Amino acid sequence: MERMEELTKTLTRLGKDKPKELNSFMNFMKEVEGGGVIDKKNKALILISLAVNTQCGWCITAHVAGAVKAKASKEEILDASMLAVVMGGGPKMMYMSMVYEELDKYFK
Repeated sequence: MERMEELTKTLTRLGKDKPKELNSFMNFMKEVEGGGVIDKKNKALILISLAVNTQCGWCITAHVAGAVKAKASKEEILDASMLAVVMGGGPKMMYMSMVYEELDKYFK
């Protein structure tokens, strides 16, 4: 199953089992990602770097999609991803394969 399908399935199940908690988290996430002095594209790029740094494949999938939606280029996404490598070295570099996997869905 593709990571985005896994993510959707998990969120659907949480919505049934823990709707209050999921709703609160999703509203918080929407608020933080949406407003403020940093524009949506730059927030999306920051989130990619954080996703690589935390080694979360599902997060990489979701945030690359968000960055593409926010009109980030392939080069911007790669630059943001490499910031995690600067901070985490080789283990973070291995997650670049997931970044490329996601980029291949949007950029040819």
